[in-house]
Amino acid sequence: MPTPAALRRIVLLLALALPLQPALAAERMKVATTFTVLADMAQQVAGDAADVVSITKPGAEIHGYEPTPQDIVRSYDADLILYNGLNLELWFDQFLDNLGDIPTVTVSEGIDEIPITLGAYEGKPNPHAWMGLENARIYIDNIARAFADTDPANAATYRANAEAYKQELTDTIGPLRDRIAALPENRRWLVTCEGAFSYLARDFGMEELFLWPMNADQVGTPQQVRAVIDGVREHDIPAVFCESTVNTAPARQVARETGARYGGVLYVDSLSTRNGPVPSYLDLLRVTAETIAEGLDPATD
Repeated sequence: MPTPAALRRIVLLLALALPLQPALAAERMKVATTFTVLADMAQQVAGDAADVVSITKPGAEIHGYEPTPQDIVRSYDADLILYNGLNLELWFDQFLDNLGDIPTVTVSEGIDEIPITLGAYEGKPNPHAWMGLENARIYIDNIARAFADTDPANAATYRANAEAYKQELTDTIGPLRDRIAALPENRRWLVTCEGAFSYLARDFGMEELFLWPMNADQVGTPQQVRAVIDGVREHDIPAVFCESTVNTAPARQVARETGARYGGVLYVDSLSTRNGPVPSYLDLLRVTAETIAEGLDPATD
């Protein structure tokens, strides 16, 4: 990656080459977010009162992302930057060094953290807090508060949009959560590739089993696969799942060797493109919850 000084020169040259924007657009607050999930949440709160961009693109691996000069250009004139925190964006501090003095807000502030129990990050909080419905409310409130502080003229709009958005999430995801909570206890197991669903599992009243911990140096090893095979057999778990951004082969192997169903793909770190299966955060939670519910439902055996 270029040095910070070199990146600043690149950003300046690219910024000078950008076309001038209409005056109306320039008057609106501009917000940058570290990844697509936060960008969509922020846009729902912003409505038409602010512009929101994501630094990373749909489908990107966000933990160890390497920002490009174009990413910096998209964010250099932001009034506010939102990031998840909890050691998710390992690249963020260096990214900020290339942007200068832009206010930042940690949108996970105030959540009830779940510690990571295995791997290099053992003892640190699991960063995927947006996967819990109750945490989503905290994220949205934090976003609305940050927007109102930065752009007080539109504070009432941000608060109203936030309340409507929280209600939409509850109306959509609440029944799916209830459906999973109504399953027999021995079926309420969430088996995944990476341990990225701890908050969703807690929120949905599920036990969790995964092949490898977050940001593991090795993934899908014979030892990891064997441990999960043993767990699936011990608890007679009917289905296993895997995230959209990783290799599904280890999870499929677990399914073959245990007789469990491969329940399908779950989404967590990134939205899809507009024409994909999860173009919004609401879609990400809905599709993931529906996939889990259908995979574990006795009616699908």
